[in-house]
Amino acid sequence: MDHDHDYDLLVLGSGPGGQKAAIAAAKLGRRAAVVERRSMVGGVCINTGTIPSKTLREAVLYLTGLNMRELYGQNYRVKDDIAVDDLLGRTQHVIGREIEVVRSQLFRNGVDLVPGSARFVDPHTVLVDAGDGTHRQVSGERIVIATGTRPARPANIDFDDPRILDSDGILHLDVLPRSMVVVGAGVIGIEYASMFAALGTKVTVVEQRDRMLDFCDSEVTESLKFHLRDLSVTFRFGESVESVEASPRGTVTTLASGKRIPAEAVMYSAGRQGATEALDLAKAGLTADRRGRIEVGPTYQTSVPHIYAVGDVIGFPALASTSMEQGRLAAYHACGEPVNSLVALQPIGIYTIPEISYCGQTEEQLTGSRVPYEVGISRYRELARGQIIGDSYGMLKLLVSSHTRHLLGVHVFGSHATELVHLGQAIMTCGGTVDQLVDTVFNYPTLSEAYKVAALDAVNKLRAVAQLDVPVTPKAVAPSAAPSAAPSAAPSDAVAATPRVPAPRSARSTAPSARAPRKVRG
Repeated sequence: MDHDHDYDLLVLGSGPGGQKAAIAAAKLGRRAAVVERRSMVGGVCINTGTIPSKTLREAVLYLTGLNMRELYGQNYRVKDDIAVDDLLGRTQHVIGREIEVVRSQLFRNGVDLVPGSARFVDPHTVLVDAGDGTHRQVSGERIVIATGTRPARPANIDFDDPRILDSDGILHLDVLPRSMVVVGAGVIGIEYASMFAALGTKVTVVEQRDRMLDFCDSEVTESLKFHLRDLSVTFRFGESVESVEASPRGTVTTLASGKRIPAEAVMYSAGRQGATEALDLAKAGLTADRRGRIEVGPTYQTSVPHIYAVGDVIGFPALASTSMEQGRLAAYHACGEPVNSLVALQPIGIYTIPEISYCGQTEEQLTGSRVPYEVGISRYRELARGQIIGDSYGMLKLLVSSHTRHLLGVHVFGSHATELVHLGQAIMTCGGTVDQLVDTVFNYPTLSEAYKVAALDAVNKLRAVAQLDVPVTPKAVAPSAAPSAAPSAAPSDAVAATPRVPAPRSARSTAPSARAPRKVRG
């Protein structure tokens, strides 16, 4: 890279994507800098998004004793009168520590932190407003936009009223509401709905679609819905909000169908808006869509080749984990370095109560693609560890190819789901089969055992089909018969045009019994 610019790589934004892009470039020996406001080091992720919400969730679980009620009774609580300060004290502590970690990592790797807000002057230069009346121009040979997003706010809703909130406003509550309407059943909306329900708030979720989290496995989302209803959450699917009225006594949310829902507070979680309006993108030759998002290619380059964009500002999946990998990949490409990535098998983690996490394809996707598969299921209540931690509702589901026995999807619901999913992800990225899980010895008692139980369940089902499989002899076609229609396309994971079921592994001494596995207790 040349020295006609201040930096080889200039990053706008210090969130997960921006951090990893700048640090990756610095480790490759490039001059790197990050532009960020003093009050937002670490980005939305650390200050108002991922870290606060996940810390808040842990505080809720601890203080309510929710996970222990299976063992100690439904009235068990660590603290009877939980106040906002009880929840936010832990949150602010973690935020402070994480900001220190980010600053330390940038400093340790020689990345300059330029304080202020940036806007483009030309495709290689930005003007940084330090917020104290001073301005400074900074240029970069390559630029990465990682400015993140902010909550979308419908124009007809008065967010100046303290009882009408977006997801950022949750951190500024004075008291816990006894009732709440959550508008939007996406990831953020459902996460906060489950937290407030666990605190005893009467929650009503309004969603214009006919289901929540429609990108997740339907069996898993139905399990979550059942669990939330057990916490007195009411769902209004297929409904949209017409208006929200606030009075000294509370709020009334009016739906397009005419329903009116009273509540002490309303939280809007109707999507996110890309934080690009202040960047003057046009001066860099760029544009954003109506939601402020920037379109990128496979290497995260924008329509201007030397400018990249990563993280929430480019849209789905808009997760901290995927943003980090996008930042790394963009930096390597910008530096001309070869790189390998397994981003196609990225896990999705949703921190509801209980958690949801998955990797790979869902049953709906496989069925729609006509890919034959078998399902293996393990339930926490059948595991000793599940009984020990008081989780009787969790489950792990494996989707296994009927042809190759490879894992096609891993879906987990329950305690530590976002941790457990990584074992299945590792098997999938290595091209492993269900047999490797069957043959693996797991520590006992652990939740990881669920993989072996689910694998045995899937293998036993495959064996049952193989034992009943009868070869079909094709019928002879008379010479005068009309030509048959062209065969349909084979399933995407098929190894031959004609489906086959693998023969039983009876020759192997370690083959599992066709009966359900017995637990071995230590």
